Amino acid sequence: MDAGGTDRSEDDRGEHGGIRTALAGLTTRGRSFLAAGIAAAVCAYVLGQGDLLRVGLLLGVLPLVCAAVLHRTRYRVAGSRRLAPGRVPAGSEARVHLRVDNVSRLPTGLLMLQDRVPYVLGPRPRFVLDRVEPGGRREVSYRVRSDLRGRYPLGPLQLRLTDPFGLCELTRSFSAHDTLTVIPRVEALPPVRLSGEAKGYGEGRQRSLALAGDDDVIPRGYRHGDDLRRVHWRSTARYGELMVRREEQPQRARCTVFLDTRVVAYEGAGPDSAFEWAVSGAASVLVHMLERGFSVRLLTDTGDSVPGEGADGFAGASQGTADSAGLMMDALAVIDHSDGLGLSSAYDMLRGGTEGLLVAFFGDLDEEQATVAAKMRQRSGAAVAFVLDSETWAREPTDVPGPLDTGGERLRMLRESGWTAVAVPRGATVEELWRLADRERTTVTTATGTPGAR
Repeated sequence: MDAGGTDRSEDDRGEHGGIRTALAGLTTRGRSFLAAGIAAAVCAYVLGQGDLLRVGLLLGVLPLVCAAVLHRTRYRVAGSRRLAPGRVPAGSEARVHLRVDNVSRLPTGLLMLQDRVPYVLGPRPRFVLDRVEPGGRREVSYRVRSDLRGRYPLGPLQLRLTDPFGLCELTRSFSAHDTLTVIPRVEALPPVRLSGEAKGYGEGRQRSLALAGDDDVIPRGYRHGDDLRRVHWRSTARYGELMVRREEQPQRARCTVFLDTRVVAYEGAGPDSAFEWAVSGAASVLVHMLERGFSVRLLTDTGDSVPGEGADGFAGASQGTADSAGLMMDALAVIDHSDGLGLSSAYDMLRGGTEGLLVAFFGDLDEEQATVAAKMRQRSGAAVAFVLDSETWAREPTDVPGPLDTGGERLRMLRESGWTAVAVPRGATVEELWRLADRERTTVTTATGTPGAR
């Protein structure tokens, strides 16, 4: 039995191992028949009853014959699995399509198809397939859904073969696996101008130098496929090789999305916890900034950066938006709490004024870490901070509201250092706070004339 036309099932065993497997596959009914047949044969021998001996032989031999026939039945069946889609947001459904092809010249009997899935995705799907004619196929599908982000294996696919009397049942497995990636929920964000006034960032794009004058031209070596009309003959004569003028290239604005993953910064767990809100918020901002044409990277408190390729670790213009988003979403799908206690590693990764817009999602900040976070603003352009209060998030929605500590002192420290800082209460959406951050920045800019500073 072949999986996907290439993978072998556990059907290729030795003769003795296959017989033992067939006998081990006797069902409760088959074992009962075998026990009754042995008991009848013993009683017939003791009592001298010939008719009872024939009945005992029939009961005992029938399960053995069914097991032998089932063992000798070698269907050649190809199986495949297709996910649609392979990456889904938490709370959304994905459909799994299973296909079974009979590639032998003999029809199959009754087949029971079963796919292994983690319990988080729902109950294990089982299907009963009728007789499949030679060269025929059967297609079935089922849905999977998870409220928890992560990477979940699907498979292997299993076929359960049984005889017409239900006395023996064998399970044969394919070896192919697939993986379903459940990414964080993403909210659509409005196109606010959080960094429009910062030099080199925002809606406008700077252009790299590509002057066309004879004296100021910056040539490069000829590459296969370049238009010959772009050949710069003076540089060609100077360097002794074919040189062409550089194209004027737009320089993409940059955005760093910082996610605080320290376990000491969050209280609670589960889909509605503060940490999951922060992960979802970071995913929403990443997708939003990529759609606006920014070069984006994801940075954590441990200093890890995704995608980590290209200039300074940003997803540059050479990487497609979909590929860049996929890399970072896959990282957020499996991201977990870190054991770190501080933000120094992330601060060291910021390279002083070249990071562009910095959007940070902080957990609970003590005075020391709030000081480090304030310094992070000095190593970026405009900066927006969303600060969660773990104490309020740890309360149940039905609890009687008590004194609300919105971390006013921490917010004040961040704002004085140039952050546009917003407190994150329980129940607020990313879209609401995104608009609030824009209003906060606009108010500060109008009052002082300096973006991001009071």
